[in-house]
Amino acid sequence: MMTNVKLQFHNEVDKAYYKLFYSTDKFIALKGARASGKSMAAAFKVIYDLLRFPYCNWLVIRQFQTTQRNSSYNTIKEVISILGLGQFFKSNVSPLEITFLPTGQKIYFRGMDDPLKLTSIKAEHGFICRTWWEEAYELKSLDAFNTVIESIRGLLPDNGYYQHLLTFNPWSEQHWLKSEFFDDETRRKSVLSFTTTYHNNHHLNQGFIDDMEEMKIRNPNRARVAVYGDWGIAEGLVFDGLFDLEDFEPSEIVGRQIMGLDFGFTHDPTAFVKATVKDNDIYVYGGFYHTGMLNEPMAHKLAQNGAMLGRVYADSAEPRTIAELQTRGLRNVIPVGKGKDSNQQRIEFMKNYRYHIHPSATYLFEEMSTFTYQKDKFGKFLNKPEDGNDHAIQALGYALEPIIFTNKDGSYMNFQQRVQAVKDIGLR
Repeated sequence: MMTNVKLQFHNEVDKAYYKLFYSTDKFIALKGARASGKSMAAAFKVIYDLLRFPYCNWLVIRQFQTTQRNSSYNTIKEVISILGLGQFFKSNVSPLEITFLPTGQKIYFRGMDDPLKLTSIKAEHGFICRTWWEEAYELKSLDAFNTVIESIRGLLPDNGYYQHLLTFNPWSEQHWLKSEFFDDETRRKSVLSFTTTYHNNHHLNQGFIDDMEEMKIRNPNRARVAVYGDWGIAEGLVFDGLFDLEDFEPSEIVGRQIMGLDFGFTHDPTAFVKATVKDNDIYVYGGFYHTGMLNEPMAHKLAQNGAMLGRVYADSAEPRTIAELQTRGLRNVIPVGKGKDSNQQRIEFMKNYRYHIHPSATYLFEEMSTFTYQKDKFGKFLNKPEDGNDHAIQALGYALEPIIFTNKDGSYMNFQQRVQAVKDIGLR
C-alpha cells in the first residue's frame, strides 16, 4: 500500500496552468510560445491525474514515435523525480512505458505512424481515458486524430471522464488545430483553450529572456510564434508548400550528401545542416542550431556531426572563423562564393526543390514556417525575403553551393551566370 502523498505543484507550475488540474472539459488545447513551460505543466498533469483517479491510464502521443523518448518520456520522468516519487514508478524503454507500481496504472508512449494500432491498446488495470498529444502541430491528419479519439470510449467508474490534452507551438494559422479548438465559429464543444508565453515560466535565466526581447525587434515573424504564442503567418511564405516534417531513415536515402554552415553568436544561432539531394528532393536529417557557440566547442560539435567526412560550405563573411576551424582539423570547411544578390538568387534556386525535414532538424522546419517575403508600403509582397530568420535556411543554401552556382571547372559563377542559372529552371 502507498502512503498518502501531498503533491506540491505551486513551486514548479505557474498559475496560468492551474486550470489544467481542475478542468473536466473533454479537450484542452494549449498553444504556447517557446519555453513557456507548457510541456512540463502537462507532465505534472499526467502524474496528478494518474494519482488522483485509480481508473486512469494515459496514452502520450506524438506524430513520430522516435521523438518520444527524448521529449515527453524524459519530461514525465523528470516530474516524477521532482515530486520524490521515483520509488513508486517503473520506467521501461521497450515498449516505452511508465508504470505506477502500487496500482499497475500505466503511461503508454506511442506514435501516429499507424493510428489503427493505437485503437487496439488496452489498459491492464483501469481504462485509457486520458491522452496527451505533445507537439500536436506535427500531426498530419485530422481524420487520423479523430480515429484515435473515437476509439477511446466506454463507461468509466465513479463519474469518471475522458480528456484529451494537446500542447504545441502554433507555427501556422492554417493548421486544423486552430479551427477545431480555437475559432469561436468552428471549435468543438467542451474545449478549454488558452495560450502561454515565457512569462509563465519562472525557471528561465535572464539571458534567455533577453534573447526573447531581442527577437521582437530582430525577427518579428518568428517572435509572433516563439515570443507571443500567436498563430504564425500563412501568407507570403518563401517556401510555401515545399517543406514538411517526415520521419525517414537517412541511410536509406541514396543521393548526394551535402553540408552547410552559417555562423552566429549572441542572438543569432550557429546553424549546421546535413542533407541528401535526390533529384528534386532534399532530405534534411541532421546538424545543430545553437546560440553563444565559441569556435572550440563549434569545432568539436562539427566533428561529432561528421563534418570531417566531406566538404562543409560556410558563410564567407567569417574568414577568421573558417581559418580557426581549419586549424582545428576541419580542413573541409570552405567559404562559399558571394556576389551581387547572391543570397537572393540562392533562395530562388532553392525553391526548385521539395524539402523533407527529419524530426531531428525541426529548427529548419520552424524557420521555413515563418520565413516570408518583404512587403512594400502598400502591403504588397516583394520578391525579396525578410532578413534575420533564415540561419538554417542559409546553411542549407550554402550546402547546395556546388550544385547551384558552381561552374564545371569549380569556379564560382559571376552575376550574369547566376541570373541565367535561375532563369534556366524557370524561377525568374
